[in-house]
Amino acid sequence: MTSPHLEKSAYGEISLKRNPASPRTLFGLVMSSIAGLFTIAAIVPLFIILSYLIGKGISSLSASVFTELPPPPLVDGGGFGNAILGTVLMVGIGALISIPLGIMAAIYLSEFNEGKAAEWIRFATNVLSGVPSIIVGVFAYGVIVLTFKTYSAWAGGFALSILMLPIIVRTTDESLKLVPQDVRQASVGIGANQYQTVLQVVLPAALPAIITGITLAIARAAGETAPLLFTALFTQFWPNWDALLAEPTASLAVLVYNFAIVPFKNQQELAWGAAFILVLLVLFTSVLSRLATAKRTY
Repeated sequence: MTSPHLEKSAYGEISLKRNPASPRTLFGLVMSSIAGLFTIAAIVPLFIILSYLIGKGISSLSASVFTELPPPPLVDGGGFGNAILGTVLMVGIGALISIPLGIMAAIYLSEFNEGKAAEWIRFATNVLSGVPSIIVGVFAYGVIVLTFKTYSAWAGGFALSILMLPIIVRTTDESLKLVPQDVRQASVGIGANQYQTVLQVVLPAALPAIITGITLAIARAAGETAPLLFTALFTQFWPNWDALLAEPTASLAVLVYNFAIVPFKNQQELAWGAAFILVLLVLFTSVLSRLATAKRTY
């Protein structure tokens, strides 16, 4: 094996210079090139999908699509304002359920880890993260829809909360573990008890990373279709506030599914527009997670 060159500068300093002909250098260049090719191979399909979706989606957008209801077949105009509102409502319901439960479970796992209970919670979280979304939809159908005899935004939000919960638990757990032990010890050293340390010191320090996990969970929930087919179904109308959202509710993902497979051009164009808005929503939440990560305080 050829060793690196040792060169002496004009000032008498010795510098280490890589030998470009050494086997180690050549092997590193080859492996870096292969890694770069695989990176490009992974990114290119993403850009192809995004460019195709942008070309199809933007041409289908107008001001009316955000304020009007889906049109009947062969009728021009219309929009998917009800689907946007329904998606926001159901994702919001899911977040209201999963965020408090997920953060509290993660705090217990990270700060009050006691024996078998913590092991079972971690095991259940890992299993839940691998359950197919359609199975979650069937479970929510049996628990909510069959119990109350109606499809609803509440049932859809409940199903989405189950999908969001393991992501929030795992990311929050890891975020809390990243907070240095010195921070905890310093808090205890000035007289704070364990609960004060967790709530007033550790949790604020890990908050940016926790927000990252929450936004990623929201992004996943916003794009789910199968659970909503079993729980919220779909409707051509606005959410019914008088019925307390206890009726079928539209969503962007189900609208794309329904309109993309019909032979009517006007509804297919709306499906492209809804898909574009859905991707923008996911990209927006991803950007938020990046910004939150960049503001870590530890």
